[in-house]
Amino acid sequence: MEIPKNHPRYESLIRRNRLIEFYEKGIVTISGLISHGRGEAFDYILGEKSNDYAILSEKAALGLILKSKKPVISVNGNVTALADDAIIEFSKKYGITVEANIFHWSQERIEKIVKHFESKGLSILGRNQNMRIPGLESNRGRCEFEGIFSADTVVIPLEDGDRAEALIKMGKNVITIDLNPLSRTSRAGHISIVDDVNRAFKNMASFDRDESISIYEKFDNSKNIVKILEFMSIRLSSLKDWPDNL
Repeated sequence: MEIPKNHPRYESLIRRNRLIEFYEKGIVTISGLISHGRGEAFDYILGEKSNDYAILSEKAALGLILKSKKPVISVNGNVTALADDAIIEFSKKYGITVEANIFHWSQERIEKIVKHFESKGLSILGRNQNMRIPGLESNRGRCEFEGIFSADTVVIPLEDGDRAEALIKMGKNVITIDLNPLSRTSRAGHISIVDDVNRAFKNMASFDRDESISIYEKFDNSKNIVKILEFMSIRLSSLKDWPDNL
């Protein structure tokens, strides 16, 4: 599909096309397409850009990652389709391990995700999921000892809330990336990034290290989530004069 670059929905349509392309490759599932539509609806409310509260949480997240001994980024099909290049840049910049982890599990789909990152120059874990997250019966409980199982901090974008809770019970720091601030995932995280996953990783790759660590040490996740909800409420209220103030 040819999309003119001057189309007002160009970036959104590009993302949708990538999801369809990765669905056809067997990396994204049908349920992943549904999930993206839900997230996109929240992004409309946020104005489709990283607001000050998202940036603050992203700086805090980078600070936590930098202070961690063994941070790991978890990727599923949608994350691969939407943010592969941004994750590769961020992972290489800071030497962070990446591991494939999926709900609709098959060895074939895991293999496709791993090979996709390898084709772009980044080796990731996921092929040898020899451990399970305690108390998590779904396939998202599968993980590698060298990756998620032994990590001290796990970044979980576009996630199931039950795994966020299970990882916290293991004593891990959990950073979530979810456009829905009301989700169980966002409510569970130690640091909850309410932003588009691609924007989040691009932003984190650009921040100053010392500033991010300083922000992390003072960061209050609960207060930041309240500020995001207030921002969304104000923005929705302001849209009564649509379309003049968009």
